[in-house]
Amino acid sequence: MKYPIKLVFALLLVFLSFASTTQAQEVIKQESCDTNPFRTAIDSLKTVFSNQGYIVLREASMTMQSQYEMPIVVPMNQGSLYQFVFIGEPSSKLYEVRMYDFNERQVVYKKNQWGDVDGNIISYAYMPQFSEYHMIKPVQVNKTKKKLCGYVLLLKKVKN
Repeated sequence: MKYPIKLVFALLLVFLSFASTTQAQEVIKQESCDTNPFRTAIDSLKTVFSNQGYIVLREASMTMQSQYEMPIVVPMNQGSLYQFVFIGEPSSKLYEVRMYDFNERQVVYKKNQWGDVDGNIISYAYMPQFSEYHMIKPVQVNKTKKKLCGYVLLLKKVKN
């Protein structure tokens, strides 16, 4: 009779410790933001790239913190041509995008400042040498706002 009680007690302890551990772990979820200020630019870019033979693979708005990178992980296939677009808030002073391959080697670095011709939009084409995951890290710096809105668009050239 003592053995089943000990077993039940042990199982109860395991269950309670598991339940408290899962509740203690924080879930970090990316928050979207209002893209209305970017809507005309987004629609124009989609039209331009669509006319050049690209299709949209992924797009998302994201709440960003000033001066902090927002990592984005995407799978890319060798020999395919991709176009990446990042749109930051027009009031930010600096915009940067870095892209790393699977071996954490930086393969792209783009930087725009507030007065540049491209302004708050960074766009670049990329053809990976290997089929692997890549990490893209956009960042923007704003002296007046801490929470910012950013928009990313990943397109792929369709072979005819």
